Amino acid sequence: MARLSYLLAASATATLLSAAAQADSQRYIMITHGQAADPFWSIVKTGAEDAADELGVRLEYRAPTTFDVARMRQLLEAAIASEPDGIILTLTSPDAMGSLMQGAKDEGIPVVVINSGGHVARDYGADLYIGMDEHLAGKMAAERMIENGASHGLCVNHEQGNVGLDQRCEGFLEGFGGNASQLATTIDPTEIRNSLIAYLDQNREVDAILGLGPLSTEPVIEALRSEGALGQLQFGTFDLSPRILQTVAAGDMDFAIDQQPYLQGYQGVVTINQYVKHLLMPATDLLTGPAFVTPETAEQVIELTERGIR
Repeated sequence: MARLSYLLAASATATLLSAAAQADSQRYIMITHGQAADPFWSIVKTGAEDAADELGVRLEYRAPTTFDVARMRQLLEAAIASEPDGIILTLTSPDAMGSLMQGAKDEGIPVVVINSGGHVARDYGADLYIGMDEHLAGKMAAERMIENGASHGLCVNHEQGNVGLDQRCEGFLEGFGGNASQLATTIDPTEIRNSLIAYLDQNREVDAILGLGPLSTEPVIEALRSEGALGQLQFGTFDLSPRILQTVAAGDMDFAIDQQPYLQGYQGVVTINQYVKHLLMPATDLLTGPAFVTPETAEQVIELTERGIR
């Protein structure tokens, strides 16, 4: 009986100590623009949560249900008001969110920007950007297609106004030297399919298509398949999903650009924690992409997606 009492007391003490440690640990808020339906953002969240677990810090992940800049402003305002130890943010609309981010810095809250807005992040007080050079990646996609024989490109943009996606298209258009256009859509799959089919019917010179993520690319796959054009055009995308990787592995897509979202989430938490605890911060931004997944490497990457890492 005495032995049982001792064990119960020890367990209760350990629980109290654990609770106290949790109460004293750093608290970080991550705000992204990603929709729950997009597999990309589940990987970012997994990376961030893995880092928080390993470090023993508290992480609050917040995002709007759809791409909504006004809602992101509200989330950022609420985050600042709660006085966290640090904020990790996707800067999708610098005009709408930059002043708030600068306000957080003025109040002594460190801010790390991930994924979007790297070109102006430091202008608004960010301590670091972790992600991909979106413009460069779009340009590299165009150059890759031109090397493989393409002459007229089309960029399918499902979120105009998202600075990261806009930069991808801008880089793509620049890479084609003016021989490319942008097709603006919403995230509605039916609209994407119908808009693309109508555009290609009126612009038969297009021989290269770039999607900006699974939300637009998967409907493009369906549209091209229904028209018998899948595998007949140069075709690539940003970001990965199981369906995209299967299409690449089958040789019906030329590439998928991986910006390694797990690293964006993971390094976002690790980096801001190192700054809060030790005032350590990399001197230059951390670029996580572009990394091209091709038919030769797709099967290996598929195995990693099953683990929620790619």
